[in-house]
Formats: sequence, C-alpha cells, structure tokens
Amino acid sequence: MRHSLDTNGRSAAFSMLLAMVIIGCIDNYIAMIANQASLWQFQIVRALMAIPLVVLGSIVGLGTLWPKRLWAVAVRSGLMALAMIFYFGALAFMPIAQALAGLFTSPIFVLLITAFILKQSVGPMRVFAVALGFVGIVLVLNTGLDSFRIISLLPVLGGFLYALGAVATRQLCEEESTLSMLLMMLIFQGLIGTAALIVVGVIDPVVPAGAEGFMLRSWVWPLDQVFHLIVLQAVGSVIGVGFLIRSYQLGDASYVSVLEYSVFIFGPFFGWVLLGQTVGGVQMIGIALVALAGIIIALRSAKSSG
Repeated sequence: MRHSLDTNGRSAAFSMLLAMVIIGCIDNYIAMIANQASLWQFQIVRALMAIPLVVLGSIVGLGTLWPKRLWAVAVRSGLMALAMIFYFGALAFMPIAQALAGLFTSPIFVLLITAFILKQSVGPMRVFAVALGFVGIVLVLNTGLDSFRIISLLPVLGGFLYALGAVATRQLCEEESTLSMLLMMLIFQGLIGTAALIVVGVIDPVVPAGAEGFMLRSWVWPLDQVFHLIVLQAVGSVIGVGFLIRSYQLGDASYVSVLEYSVFIFGPFFGWVLLGQTVGGVQMIGIALVALAGIIIALRSAKSSG
C-alpha cells in the first residue's frame, strides 16, 4: 500500500510538471491571438478543434467519454471553464507572469478550502508557507495603487474558481476518466463562449483596437493572422490539461497544486523567448518566495501523509 501511494505521488508530480511546461509555453500566444480575435470566439474555435482530439483519444483506448456521475463532472468542469476564461482574458492586458500570479492564488484557496471547509489539518508550517507564497504573489504582481485596474483582479477571480475546481476534481471526480472531464470542460467553454457572443452582439459595445478589444469583440473572420496559434492552443491544451487533471486524480489537491507553481518558471521563460517579455528584480524575488513556499508545503504534505 505504501509503495502504491509513493508511486501515485511520483506520477502525480511528473504529470503536473509536464502539464506546466506545455501550458507555460502555449499560454504566451494568447496575447497574439487577442490582437485580432475575440475571447469568446477563441473559446468556441478552440473547443471545436480540441473536442475531436479528445474523442480520438477515447477511440484509441485512452479513456471513456461518458462520466460515472454526470453532475459531479459538470460542476467541476463548469468551475474550471470559468476560471480559464478569466485567466485567458487577463493575458490580453498583462504579461504572463502577472496573470499567472493572479491565477495561482488558487493553491492558497485550495489550502483554505482544505482547512476550513473539508476540516483537514494542514499544520502551522503549511499555513506559514501559504503566507509566504501570498507575499511572493504580491511581489510578482508588483502593481502600485496608481496603476491598479479592476482588470488586474480577473486572474485572481480565476484563481478562486480554479481552486474550487481542483478540490472538486479530487473530492467528486477521483474515479472519473480524464477524457470525460476534459471533454466536459471544453463543452462548457464552447457554451460560455457562445452565450457571451450573443450578449456582446446584443449590447454592441465600442470595441478598442488590438488586445484591448479581446473581451468586447464579436465574431471575427477570417482569422488568417492567428488561426495557426489557435490550432496550437487546441492541441496543446488537450495534452496539457489532460496531464493536469490526471495529476489531481493521483495526488492530494493541497500537494499537487503546489507543483503548479513551476509554471512561474516555464511561463515567463517562454514569454521571454517568444515575446521578449522580461521579469523585473522584484518579480524575481516574488517567484523565489513562491517556489520556497511550494517546497515547504510539498515537504510538509509528504511528511504528514507518511
């Protein structure tokens, strides 16, 4: 039994790290996509491309598509779909390091949910690590009051929803197929995108040029400049999110969520390579604090589970 738990822990860690490498790369292209496309159109087109890949995965034997508990998978997938929409929307307005910092308040929320709602013991060291991680996130955001915009809260709201989805994955969907959850999330993203397009069409707002209009645009066609990037997003998201879901199925939510912090390395790195984005000194300190918090929580989680 102990050997099985150790094996699951290693598999969960490997799956999460691989997912973060993939996601840390492809998410940088959202800023390019935002210059021409609509956030809602992006969600629809991306879902339409990714769903056949998920179905193909089931055909070749990677898992079943129909969930054992439809309601549980629907709740989890709806939360995750909304979280990703807030995060993707934020990427049009800020560098990936800042957007990730907002989204990755999720491990803090996960630990709070674990302690106060699930009534599980987390210990003083992990509480301290959460506080340390929060300081790191504030430094990574590095947004003064003079430049603060409500839009900065988009990824934080995404982080809260993401945490709820992560806990739901572990508590409600442990026996569900990875493909069934991925398929349901893509369906929700497409449905939300369709509903939002209808609302935008009715309201007909003034749409700023470039990335500023990402969340206000209606349907744009053709997408000649960014279509190939949406294809990359579709394929990469199926692979990356699949590994991420599998990680939460194999490991404890408060443990594997910490490994998602590794995207603070991969995301800004690919942002620098692909887009020339840089990370300032204060933000580097923040990333180091977040990494230290992750190490503390991982070690304490492993000790308490032993």
